Amino acid sequence: MSYIISEIEDSYFSILVDESLDKSIKEKKAVIVRFVNKKGQVIERFLGVEHVSDTSASSLKAALEGMFAHYGLSISRLRGQGYDGASNMRGQFHGLKTLIHKEIPFVFYIHSFAHQLQLVVVSVAKNILVVCDFFNYISMIVNIVGASCKRRDALLQNHHAKIVEKLEKGEIFSGRVKHQETTLAGPGDTCWGSHHITLVRLLSMWDSVLEILQYVCDDRNIVEQRGRTLGLIEKMESFEFVFILHLMIRVLGMANELSTALQQKDQNIVNAMGLIVTVIAYNT
Repeated sequence: MSYIISEIEDSYFSILVDESLDKSIKEKKAVIVRFVNKKGQVIERFLGVEHVSDTSASSLKAALEGMFAHYGLSISRLRGQGYDGASNMRGQFHGLKTLIHKEIPFVFYIHSFAHQLQLVVVSVAKNILVVCDFFNYISMIVNIVGASCKRRDALLQNHHAKIVEKLEKGEIFSGRVKHQETTLAGPGDTCWGSHHITLVRLLSMWDSVLEILQYVCDDRNIVEQRGRTLGLIEKMESFEFVFILHLMIRVLGMANELSTALQQKDQNIVNAMGLIVTVIAYNT
């Protein structure tokens, strides 16, 4: 860490801050610094990750200032800030961005353009009533299946058992499932590709998800969820739901590929514009 601080010295720098849950469902804050060294090169260094019990903007700012003080960095040298899309990070009045900007007016704020691309695609799609309804059901399915560790573990075990069964029958090959995810991520507006990832995983874990929902529906100890879960099962088995699932995987998949390409460090402007034109032409 002392080497990183010596690299920065008295240079101006920017920060990238993100928050996420670890496997124990504890909120963590990761901080990255970006600066230009004496050779004119843009350098990015991982500063640290900390547990935060309170994710309000004021608490995040206090934690950030504490980290700066610990490593001998002056917040007055800060010139740029970038965060995820959560409201407490980028809110116009109460976000961390606003609190820092009030103290240091010349600190620029940049929100990920890849995030904005996803927000535009999903927002436009949700203008179609049936698609908006579809995503509402997706959120309910993810929330019920992942509501407890017991259900998440059951989903994992069930899905693994089905993979082993298909491998034994020769229906799939080991290479295709070597790095396959076995969790059902929730669709959120804060992470690029989260909607696409959720839909792809739901499709790959379809039978296992239905079995977990049926398990919840049959559990007499949770009366308040049984009726709702039965409705989700019926919805998932409808033609409309399955059709929109495949359609949105295709639509979001194209935007996801474009975003991934645009974020490559060796990408050039000519090739990037070509990719954008291709995607626009394909969707018109």
